[in-house]
Amino acid sequence: MLKIHFSGEDILRTRVAPAADPVWELVLSLHALQGRNRDPLTAHWRRTVSQGLRQDVASEQLRLLFALSPPRGYFPDFLTPYASVDGFEAGLDALRSTPTGMLRRDLSVLAAENHLPPSAAALARGEVAVLHHLADSMVQYRSLAINPYWSRIQAAVAADRARRARALLDGGVESLLTSLRPAMRWDGGVLEIRNYPHSRELHLDGRGLLLVPSFFCADTPVALLDPALPPVLVYRVDRLGGLLSVDDTGASRSAAARESLAALLGRTRAAVLEASDEGCTTGEVARQLNISPAAASQHATVLRNAGLLVSHRDRNSVLHTLTPLGRAMLDA
Repeated sequence: MLKIHFSGEDILRTRVAPAADPVWELVLSLHALQGRNRDPLTAHWRRTVSQGLRQDVASEQLRLLFALSPPRGYFPDFLTPYASVDGFEAGLDALRSTPTGMLRRDLSVLAAENHLPPSAAALARGEVAVLHHLADSMVQYRSLAINPYWSRIQAAVAADRARRARALLDGGVESLLTSLRPAMRWDGGVLEIRNYPHSRELHLDGRGLLLVPSFFCADTPVALLDPALPPVLVYRVDRLGGLLSVDDTGASRSAAARESLAALLGRTRAAVLEASDEGCTTGEVARQLNISPAAASQHATVLRNAGLLVSHRDRNSVLHTLTPLGRAMLDA
């Protein structure tokens, strides 16, 4: 079990990452790609990416990256620098600047339970060329495994952020932390992750906690091993039906979905789309537009089938938020 201890100051400094973290998603997707868990929501993605790696003549360049990201157990803290909260390039810049001491320490921990290629020894010595090679490998892998699916990943994370924002507005940070159940339990100033692979206590000591919602995170939330690093906790979001690339989505769109898009010309559905801009429950949509809850639910279903909304049930209510496509249509 992992126990994260909060002071009053820590509660004030706890926040949710502003968007899907591209570096965390990349690294955790490597775990999903290599793992034995055949999640049906990522099965299509796994097949497509695996085929692309086999066909890519340069895939051998990814060997070190894969070795640093085993499907189970520890992986190096330096692979997911805190700076990635500001975007992919910021994360890569931080990776290229990793201190040699941190490289040596993290790789020693990893090598204790995993076989590493010879290039890992050069990496542990802090050789700049190897660090840059690793960053280039991440760019290469991202173009194949992440970029074609990024809008779907963003939509899932945005939907989760809307849920957390709602909890925060309704009950403050403690309500936000309580909303993370069932993967975590908030109890008397301590956030408990019961399925954590080993027993550990993390004291935030006034630094607060960055919560990172992630599409590719496994069922068990992830924390950095080094307690001196800025505290981060990555947790899994609802995957909203899985992953299809942009091309696959266009190719496989059903007749019902096409009909749903055509039906968006109605004023009421446009109003439902606008009402969902900051997240809105079915009941709130009904009250705001002066329509019945059944009608609000029906309109939301059409918008969801057209790929413009995502919906998440929490107890007795359903929260609707915009997808990137829905936001683009509303802005237009």
